[in-house]
Amino acid sequence: MYISKFVTPEIIFGKGSLNQVGECCHRLGASRLFLVADSGVMKCGWVEKCLPFIEELSLEYYIWSNFSANPKDFEIDEGTALYLENQCDAVLAIGGGSAIDAAKAVAILATNGGRIQDYEGIDLIQKPLPPLIVVPSTAGSGSEVSQFSIIADSKRKLKMTIISKSLVPDIAITDPLILSTVDSRVTATTGMEALSHAIEAYLSLAATDLTDVHALHSIKLISKHLRASVASQVNEEAKVAMAKASLQAGIALSNAVLGLTHAMTHQVGGVLDLPIGEISAVLLPYVMRFNMIASLEKFANIANAMGVDTGRMMPRDAAKKAIQMVQELARDVGIPQGLSALGLPREIIPELSKNAMKDACFITNPRDVDVEGIMEIFYQAL
Repeated sequence: MYISKFVTPEIIFGKGSLNQVGECCHRLGASRLFLVADSGVMKCGWVEKCLPFIEELSLEYYIWSNFSANPKDFEIDEGTALYLENQCDAVLAIGGGSAIDAAKAVAILATNGGRIQDYEGIDLIQKPLPPLIVVPSTAGSGSEVSQFSIIADSKRKLKMTIISKSLVPDIAITDPLILSTVDSRVTATTGMEALSHAIEAYLSLAATDLTDVHALHSIKLISKHLRASVASQVNEEAKVAMAKASLQAGIALSNAVLGLTHAMTHQVGGVLDLPIGEISAVLLPYVMRFNMIASLEKFANIANAMGVDTGRMMPRDAAKKAIQMVQELARDVGIPQGLSALGLPREIIPELSKNAMKDACFITNPRDVDVEGIMEIFYQAL
């Protein structure tokens, strides 16, 4: 017997569901919204499109978009000050993982106070957060349904992992039409990020039957539709499928957590100001190769979800095929083949490896590993 918890927000999914945003905010008792939106969403006009749905219910709002692609601690301080100064009482995030993570971090400090570093780790949030409504603009981060927020510590140059069920949004609105304005590079990196979420959640020590269902279906959808989604912004079938895949991967990771790929990715992301999805996509096959002996059967199931007929294959061969399929998909959508191509200096790998062992995602990795083992994976991935 074991005890597990499975948490999700209220989820609204479908083409045109953006028109639900005002009603959702109103239903949660909001009167003055702190609207967090990244620059890409602002430029594409999605914030402008959602404002009439907010205004028709007489909701006031303050728009904040002054944060970077990898939100930093001092930006969260600035956002929190603006939230309090404008007497906001709810948070609405429209954007990718960066916008949603920043919105969650502001929500933490708005009601709990202190510094965002005070909440690094697991379940350190004490007071309830303001109502939180999110609208994802990319198919990758899964932040709209997760209990994670990832914020960069500007002094330590690493990404802090904050995990708490308090961070699960109240309502997540996924409108696949928003994906039609995302360029091919972002589509590729966020899609591979969703794949890394699904695979690591499936292999996690905290995985359950419920998370496995979502993780495997996400892997299947991404393997089938990511290439087409990268190839065309107007491929509606691919966009809907990738939106579903990201959502399901987010549900899986939120409840099963992740593993060594993300523990390492967060350290690299603190040094290189690059999309998390690109870094994790480079590291994923190398970490999979290391973790393979922990569960050959699960690796074979991943290969099967990616379209491989594993019926007559030996377990080890099927497991190796899963890694090969991940590498082929990454290559097809333009992911660099090594960390050196991203600009990672070899000499900082020992420090990154030590920090990776302190990351919350490290705890649920399926295979034990020490600092030297992590260093070796980093070196292989160069």
